[in-house]
Amino acid sequence: MPQDSAPPLLCDTSPARPAEPGAEPDRPAYDAAFDWLDVASAERRHAGLVRTLRPRPADSPLLDLAGNDYLGLARHPEVTRGAAEAAHRWGAGATGSRLVTGSTELHARLEAELAEFCGFEAALVLSSGYAANLAAVTALTAPGTLIVSDAGNHASLIDGCRLSRARTQVAPHADPQAVRAALTGHDGRALVVTDSVFSVDGDAAPLPALAEACRTRGAGLLVDDAHGLGVLGAGGRGAPWAAGLAGDGDVVTTVTLSKSLGSQGGVVLGPARVIEHLVNTARSFIFDTGLAPAAVGGALAALRLLRREPRRATRAVAVAQGLYDRLTAAGLTAVRPDAAVISVRAPSPETALRWAADCRTAGLAVGCFRPPSVPDGISRLRLTARADLTDDQLDTAVDTIVATAPTV
Repeated sequence: MPQDSAPPLLCDTSPARPAEPGAEPDRPAYDAAFDWLDVASAERRHAGLVRTLRPRPADSPLLDLAGNDYLGLARHPEVTRGAAEAAHRWGAGATGSRLVTGSTELHARLEAELAEFCGFEAALVLSSGYAANLAAVTALTAPGTLIVSDAGNHASLIDGCRLSRARTQVAPHADPQAVRAALTGHDGRALVVTDSVFSVDGDAAPLPALAEACRTRGAGLLVDDAHGLGVLGAGGRGAPWAAGLAGDGDVVTTVTLSKSLGSQGGVVLGPARVIEHLVNTARSFIFDTGLAPAAVGGALAALRLLRREPRRATRAVAVAQGLYDRLTAAGLTAVRPDAAVISVRAPSPETALRWAADCRTAGLAVGCFRPPSVPDGISRLRLTARADLTDDQLDTAVDTIVATAPTV
């Protein structure tokens, strides 16, 4: 059809027939295209798995143990000032993809400083941690590549595996021997993919053992360090640094700027030749608008603040351990945290949801993870430690969680 011709009418323009008294008005047949959504919604409600958006006010009265602001920097004056100054200087948006107009000197500065801080040769900033994981997985694999993916990996890594068109083998959670077995007998490229700290239970991957398994077969290791940066390693330099793997030629890591650094965005770090390859081949980098300057400026300010105040990293870990000790002493079942995430088990999706709601009513915001967000089907409260929490606030949080705990 020529571009300047009028599109055909998609609806019946004949006069509507008057409806009989008490009858449901006629509706076009095409209105039923999404009727299946009503069935899906009813099934979710029956299973207690309905999710809702809850817009928070700028000054929420709730004590927050639900967000991922591990170092308490999202509202720090230096960080918000860095974001504001970047927006004033560079504009509200990046204006285009990074290969067109979306790269600024500020992006390059953050990449250089973050790579140096984490111990890697080079870095590439993307619009989100999700986009960073998609970029890394898809650009480092191809049909014929074997990906070995931990069963507890984040959805963004799983989606990267699906989009890669590579052969993916899911390995049992945190099992280096299973990874080694999966690699055995494979000829050709291979990539082992894992979170450093798993977002559901807060346990850490055995990175040194995984790296050893990779090296016996010449496989690369991709580590999603979203929950390790700012918490693990010397001064918060991340889990690969703590494991002695930072800067190694066969290791690539991804991080997010939206957790410990209190901003937004994602980064891939690794050898310079890996980053150069991503710039030229990673679709979630090439075809996406660059990260907004305000987010870059905020993350850069947070990174510099962390370098000056490395004790924030150790404080976050200490807070997590303190919460775990006190909650388990009160009789609750929790997973010992390896970083700043504490998982507290709930009997069912319904009780988890009610428990989280009761905490909120009492003034405490906690996360509530239920199927299908959890790979093991176990519902839980997910608590996040923050370096800026006071001892009094920790007392309040523990008392509230214990007092509202389900009795069944």
